[in-house]
Amino acid sequence: MDLALHLPLRYDDETALCPLAHATPERPAHFVAQVIDAQVQIRGRRQLLVTVAELQASDLQPTGAQCLLRFFNFYPSQQQALAPGQRVRLRGEVQGSLMGWQMLQPQVKPASAPLPEGLTPVYPTTAGLSQPVLRRRIAQALARVDLSETLPLPSWDEAATPDPEMQHALAVCRSYSLPRALSFLHQPPPGEPLAEVEERRHPAWLRLKLEELWAQQLAQAQARAHRATLRAPQLGAPTSVQPGPVELGLYAVLPFALTGAQQRVVAEIAADIGRAQPMHRLLQGDVGAGKTVVAALAAARCIDHGHQCVLMAPTELLAAQHFGKLAAWLQPLLARQGRSVAWLAGTLTPKLKRQMHEQLANGTAALVVGTHAVLQAKVQFARLGLAVIDEQHRFGVAQRLALRETVRRQGNPDITDPHVLMMSATPIPRTLAMSYYADLDVSTIDELPPGRTPIVTKLIRTERRDEVIARLRALGHNGQQAYWVCPLVEESEAIDLANATDTHAELAATLAPLQVALLHARMPTADKQATMQAFAAGHIQVLVATTVIEVGVDVPNASSMVIEHAERFGLSQLHQLRGRVGRGAAASSCVLLYDAGEAGRLGEAARERLKAMVETTDGFEIARRDLAIRGPGEFLGARQSGAALLRFADLQTDAALLEWAREHALTQWRTQPQAAQRHVQRWLGDKLGFYDA
Repeated sequence: MDLALHLPLRYDDETALCPLAHATPERPAHFVAQVIDAQVQIRGRRQLLVTVAELQASDLQPTGAQCLLRFFNFYPSQQQALAPGQRVRLRGEVQGSLMGWQMLQPQVKPASAPLPEGLTPVYPTTAGLSQPVLRRRIAQALARVDLSETLPLPSWDEAATPDPEMQHALAVCRSYSLPRALSFLHQPPPGEPLAEVEERRHPAWLRLKLEELWAQQLAQAQARAHRATLRAPQLGAPTSVQPGPVELGLYAVLPFALTGAQQRVVAEIAADIGRAQPMHRLLQGDVGAGKTVVAALAAARCIDHGHQCVLMAPTELLAAQHFGKLAAWLQPLLARQGRSVAWLAGTLTPKLKRQMHEQLANGTAALVVGTHAVLQAKVQFARLGLAVIDEQHRFGVAQRLALRETVRRQGNPDITDPHVLMMSATPIPRTLAMSYYADLDVSTIDELPPGRTPIVTKLIRTERRDEVIARLRALGHNGQQAYWVCPLVEESEAIDLANATDTHAELAATLAPLQVALLHARMPTADKQATMQAFAAGHIQVLVATTVIEVGVDVPNASSMVIEHAERFGLSQLHQLRGRVGRGAAASSCVLLYDAGEAGRLGEAARERLKAMVETTDGFEIARRDLAIRGPGEFLGARQSGAALLRFADLQTDAALLEWAREHALTQWRTQPQAAQRHVQRWLGDKLGFYDA
């Protein structure tokens, strides 16, 4: 089936001849010729030079035109086919030169070979796999693969579908079976409008898109059904969200009141973990929306019901920031019960690791905060009930499966999985929520806490860098702090970008006596933590850093950020970085320093990213534009490790198809389970298991 779905990149029209005199860059020459001369020459490299005379197709008489063929890659069999006197059919782009017409590496076939009846597909391929071999194998696959109908076409009523676009799509699916659609797309007949085919607007493409989206939604429905058979510890009751002593104590020590959105999300999570079915929820909210306190309240409820909680973050710096907050809030409350908040990261000494492992195994540690280190096989929990994963897109399928195995090692056959709460400061656009995140329940904090100051974003060319430095000097002497973000740690010979070490040295000298510090991922953990503590305490005025500060850094007095070579950063990353400022009472700004290069203009994607940053600070709008610029593959990151991305459907243009498939796919599981299973297996094969993670 993989070969049958390996569709062409483009098509060549070899059904008609095109004389040399009529060839254009858009229309390659395709003519019959006789070889006049052929010789191998060494001109810097070995090459085969062949002179041919064009022949009329009707009577094979010379037209008077000649052409030089130049081959840099050739074999003895090609030399024999191009020996003087041989008649051949040639196809390729014609170039003009002082020596007349010439063609580089043209296609060569015998003059007697019949012209194709359909367009010739050109497939994506790899080294060592030629187009002729690939075409033969795909044709063989199409002849033997089972393409019997798996869509429930008889139950689809176009008249009952109010959307005209879907009425058309359903009518197309009735008229274009899967075999017909694939046959057409592998070799369209001559005369077809190629633009419609290559831009994926042809009815045959519509059939494949709906088939693919149908399979994806069936897989998500199956994953949900499978998850319903799993069991997690019941942390309370779904209809009662009364807090216990640790949760009540946490409410009492919080220095702020929850927003309405936070209260709503806390109730949704409490209802979820009060059931015996594992929670599988995504908590999304813009930068600074207050996701950490929601996670802390979920952890407190878990602890109140006799279980342990783990919070994982992808970097040690972010994990340390979480540990500092959660320990300050929860450690005094847990100490009354003889329990604690544990810290576990790869940089701990062996002795400290053993101590942490013992506290987790005997249940003394009620909450552990850490990095991937908490997933090691040697880490044993006494009663793990809840896992919180921050910046979930940086964790893959393997990590989520490891959490499941951690719970199953505890030896309770009635408990198979922990409750899982995944957090993301990158809001998920609606089309992604309906497709790749359809197996999740989604909670959204769509309200920022009061007191957040608006951030003014400015776009400045790198030629005005000195003005930006002067502005930082004024801010520093006024008692404010700033970040200066660079894309590299050290100078790179391959890429000429500002680097953090050189920038730190430059700013330290230029801004003296202001204190300028350096922070990057390669520093020892103790040095990173000491630097962040000094910055948070106000002892450092300017922090030069790489994207290690992208998430989890909260210094209210830092009111200014400069991002150097902003054109090289992703949109989501720029928005995350900008979210490090605007956390205090002072007016905040974010300066995007960009280099337009020698041409004096940015590429289209970079221009769109910077334009979005200047026009909006709304994380949901940023996410929508980011998806449009990058596509779902890059946007999703590690979540899709091992899972199939959409190959044919497009979340931007095919949203109506996606929504319709989402609404109706579950019905087929209930009424035609065998057909549904065949459809999913056809499209996803061995990738289906990743949807259960």
